[in-house]
Amino acid sequence: MNWLFHCQYPIKKIPPRCPILILTALFVLSWITLSSAATFKDALGRTVTLKTPPKRIVSMAPSLTEILYDLGLGDRIAGVTQFSSYPPEAAQKPNVGSYVNLNAEKIISLNPDLAIGTKDGNKPTTVRLLEQAGIPVYIVNPRNIKDVIGTTHTIGELCGVGKRAKDRSTQLAKRVNRICERTLSLKKPLVFLQINIKPIMTVNKNTFHHDVIRQAGGDNMTKDEPITYPRISIEEVMRRGPEVIIISSMERNGRYERARKDWLKWSTIPAVKERRVHLINSDLLDRPSPRIVKGLETMARLIHPEVEWGR
Repeated sequence: MNWLFHCQYPIKKIPPRCPILILTALFVLSWITLSSAATFKDALGRTVTLKTPPKRIVSMAPSLTEILYDLGLGDRIAGVTQFSSYPPEAAQKPNVGSYVNLNAEKIISLNPDLAIGTKDGNKPTTVRLLEQAGIPVYIVNPRNIKDVIGTTHTIGELCGVGKRAKDRSTQLAKRVNRICERTLSLKKPLVFLQINIKPIMTVNKNTFHHDVIRQAGGDNMTKDEPITYPRISIEEVMRRGPEVIIISSMERNGRYERARKDWLKWSTIPAVKERRVHLINSDLLDRPSPRIVKGLETMARLIHPEVEWGR
């Protein structure tokens, strides 16, 4: 399998906006055969040893639940966190609390042979409690789309479905590369992404959202803000004049549709003039799971409707 993603350029000339180059460079996992056991390095540099591929897995974040199901491992999931709503059958699994406030006793009672968690969310004290109870804990830390693809491959290897994970990672990377190739030479419209209604909040460059906007061929209006999730006023949005406004929405009782209509009152904003105020499912942007690639494809269509995307 060729792991090189060229984006129409040889490696030495590839622009920084096309970050997916060689997936193997992303993998934090390393195999060391020790009789019947295997050892892995996680995102914290810890060594995690598994005697056999895990059969009872606790997912300690909704995104990890999605990855496990995406790899066909739903039957091995022993527990999930609050808001693990995708796919729908995940909601039927035992709940172990929120990913920030995990119930260690509940996790231990499920008798898992592996818990998978995130550096950005799961408390170190909970991880230590689980380790003291003899439960292997593997931590991931994806920070952008390429990391999500690498993490998907890594989790597959960890769970003994390496071939399946490699194929899936290759599929995801090809879809990302297709977007990159199509948007590379296009004008980058100024994009304002709203992730909260009251107060109005947005994102800077240290977020998954920014990476999606960038690879979809847009210019994140608030990328240089010093706060990761800054508040912003309507007056400031009017002053900066975004060409596209996108509201991250789960259509909660129509509130986000009303927010879209509220923006349409401000006709001096270029995005409003051109009727380019859109909604997008927040789960496609917020969760570092394979669905973020669908989020990228959706974002690209909203930012560049002039492109014939096809299927």
